[in-house]
Amino acid sequence: MATLRGWPHRAPSTEHRAPSTEHRAPSTDADADPAAPPQGASTPVFGLAPDWLLADGAPLADALVLSHPEQFDRLAAACPEALPTAVLAGDPCFDRMLAARPYRDRFRRALGVGRGQRLVLLNSTWSPQSLLGDGNGEGAGGGGGDDALPALLPRLASELPADEYRVAAVLHPNIWHGHGPGQIRAWLDRARRAGLALIDPLEDWRQALLSADVVIGDHGSVTYYAAALGTPVLLGAAPVDSLDPDAPIAEFIRTAPGLDVRAPLRGQVDALIESHIPQPGPMRFTSSVPGEAAVRLRRAFYGLMAAPEPPGPALLLPLPVPDMEPALRTAPLYVLTRVLAGPEVVVTRYADPAREPAGAGEVHLAVHEDTRDPGQLGLADIVFRNGAPDDPRFGPPGRWAAEVLDQHPHSALAAYVTGPSSCVVRTRDGAVLRLAAGAEADADPAVYASAVHAWLAAGRTLAALVEDGLTVRTGSTDHHVVVAAEADGPTAGGTRQRPPLPYSS
Repeated sequence: MATLRGWPHRAPSTEHRAPSTEHRAPSTDADADPAAPPQGASTPVFGLAPDWLLADGAPLADALVLSHPEQFDRLAAACPEALPTAVLAGDPCFDRMLAARPYRDRFRRALGVGRGQRLVLLNSTWSPQSLLGDGNGEGAGGGGGDDALPALLPRLASELPADEYRVAAVLHPNIWHGHGPGQIRAWLDRARRAGLALIDPLEDWRQALLSADVVIGDHGSVTYYAAALGTPVLLGAAPVDSLDPDAPIAEFIRTAPGLDVRAPLRGQVDALIESHIPQPGPMRFTSSVPGEAAVRLRRAFYGLMAAPEPPGPALLLPLPVPDMEPALRTAPLYVLTRVLAGPEVVVTRYADPAREPAGAGEVHLAVHEDTRDPGQLGLADIVFRNGAPDDPRFGPPGRWAAEVLDQHPHSALAAYVTGPSSCVVRTRDGAVLRLAAGAEADADPAVYASAVHAWLAAGRTLAALVEDGLTVRTGSTDHHVVVAAEADGPTAGGTRQRPPLPYSS
């Protein structure tokens, strides 16, 4: 049940750089997350006040669905005339998520979350004080300020290694409606090129929420659902003064950990995940009758019609597995590598970082051929792209790679990602290698190309790779890669001269 206090009744505006919730009319959408600065102690609570519930002193609705008995008490205080219409029926949205929890791994695979990866989900409601708001209020953790989400996105790309974290965002439908899909995608274009997944706000957000390892959110219902599911939550925006102080979400906002925008993000995310202990309050108050919403709602609906219920159980639609959305990064990738015996290479990649990453080992630049900045291709040690191996536009992968190396004489290696676990690479001296991981592989194959480049740049031989294969380590996860020499390139015995690296540590 909505628990926020009232706001002016105006139409949406898209003049500002970020969404504003001052510009909207009342809604009974179960997922609506309205917020506005309080206008005094008597300001009515959104969704419970007479302005929303009565017409000429009589209830507008025949049935007012509540999810928890505590809402009866607040309804009785705010609008006693509507109390006879109240029905305790739980939360069908939450019930669908509870029923889908066994399929979490499927949802994660659909989002391109691999072994050893953590999914960081950003969530914003529609409000000036939300994560994507104008910042007309204090942020969480003492780190208030304007445009919390736009400020976070480049830092997430800079601080979270691309192969150890997947970043996704769920924005309230009214943000999309108020500003339009084109504007939203334009605002988030740089982050999307760095690998951000922008989740469907109507269908797939529940699956993303079930997949998340941590949620960075605000006072919206999606953030509260995350806490109810037991997922760690960091509040990037928390306008507690806008909330009904008696509502459970207000207590949650007062006690949940806040994001410190001045501190490193990775440390905060990892520490919260590792130390998190789910609190019972959010789950208890989201629904007092979990799993019963379909039964109770059907009973209420047929009761209003004075009709007998149909035979058979009352059921909710299960959450479908979303379409595959692997991370596609067309922003430049700064790659740290460390060559070990084995052959084994440790690889850490950062997508479009604010500054060149520091760390032990060598650094090289890998750039997707579809980069927004073609000038980066002239600096790239590796040029890569994704596509079907039989795509006639590019020709066979080996031929495409030869053309790329001719076009970019600085580059040492070209890589054509042919599938979710394979790619074809060509070196400057003509070796053509097919890299393939096993059926359970879930890393971006472009990371294998970076490992091969690092191995050869260290003066190691192709023969060792072909004979023994290659282990690529990203974070704490090992990926075993089979290396096969193609017929149109050298197969063994040669050594690779160390190419000049534009970024050395």
